[in-house]
Amino acid sequence: MHKKTTRAEDIRTIPEEWTFKADEVAENFDAHVRSQLPWYDLATRAVAHIARHYIPPSGGLVYDLGASNGNIGRALAKEIVGRGADYVAIDDSEEMVAKFDAPGRIVCADVSEFEFEPFDVAICFLCMMFVPLAKRGKVLANLNRAAKPGAVIIVVDKDLAPTGYPSVVLHRMTLAMKAEAGVSPELIVAKEMSLGGIQRPTDLRDIRDLLPWKPVDFFRFGEFYGIFAEFPSQQAYVQVRGYNE
Repeated sequence: MHKKTTRAEDIRTIPEEWTFKADEVAENFDAHVRSQLPWYDLATRAVAHIARHYIPPSGGLVYDLGASNGNIGRALAKEIVGRGADYVAIDDSEEMVAKFDAPGRIVCADVSEFEFEPFDVAICFLCMMFVPLAKRGKVLANLNRAAKPGAVIIVVDKDLAPTGYPSVVLHRMTLAMKAEAGVSPELIVAKEMSLGGIQRPTDLRDIRDLLPWKPVDFFRFGEFYGIFAEFPSQQAYVQVRGYNE
């Protein structure tokens, strides 16, 4: 049984340049992500709620891109096991893969080079902002090509800040929530500085354009958003793709 880490973070757990390919980061991931993103569990439950509506009653394939230690897989454990779904988690950090604890299996791979099979659910949970900008379109294009009729792609990620004073308000909201979660100013600054050149927020407008049909919004907190896009029915799917599978 997976147990969340709750011990307080130390400044030494923040690499000078952020990486998931470090034992200390993988070891403290649960405590770190929930202190830095206090809404993490709420967003996880929302993603799982949406995903279970698209996992077939028997079988089905679920992809979890940038899965870390299997947070989404644990939230979907009942459906994965009960419906006999094939849950495939993907992460390029061997250290995180070693901490994977969820039903299904995990593959250590670069999501931009992964060959997706026809799937029912694909989840990009806080993943795209760590994918190099030049490769994001490729990842979503590969998912689009592999999606079954009626499949869903779910994306939770960080958006580019709006312009003007609203951007200040939203950024301060993020900082305030971290402080309320008990993260020290020193840790907040250390994490922000470690992300330079490593994490680049997505442009939600671009993500919308790269997803099929019109994505539906389901989550927004400060600079972070959640959307999901359902692929069309078989008839519309054939009209869009130009062939019948």
